[in-house]
Amino acid sequence: MTFTDQALICRDCGSDFVFTAADQTSYAQRGYQYFPSRCPSCMAARRARNPNGAATHQASHGGREQRQLYPAICAECGQPTQVPFQPRTEKPIYCSDCFSRRQRANPRG
Repeated sequence: MTFTDQALICRDCGSDFVFTAADQTSYAQRGYQYFPSRCPSCMAARRARNPNGAATHQASHGGREQRQLYPAICAECGQPTQVPFQPRTEKPIYCSDCFSRRQRANPRG
């Protein structure tokens, strides 16, 4: 398939940009079905604001999203701990020390 350069208008800034034949070939190889709707500079700015591609709320911890932590009791040592998921009663929960110890003892799972 042969492609030709196409002039497009950025939906964010309204400027004209060229969707080159080389870019179209790259899009086709990746299976993309639609033309880009943003110019390269607006696309780069959007990626810089949101590198994961999903809407996130950034915390002040080095730009990482702060996780919800849930209280739990370690099934091995009995110490209180916090985990980043809602604990369920049918599965044991381990503190980070006991979890690491278990991983070293049984690395395959």
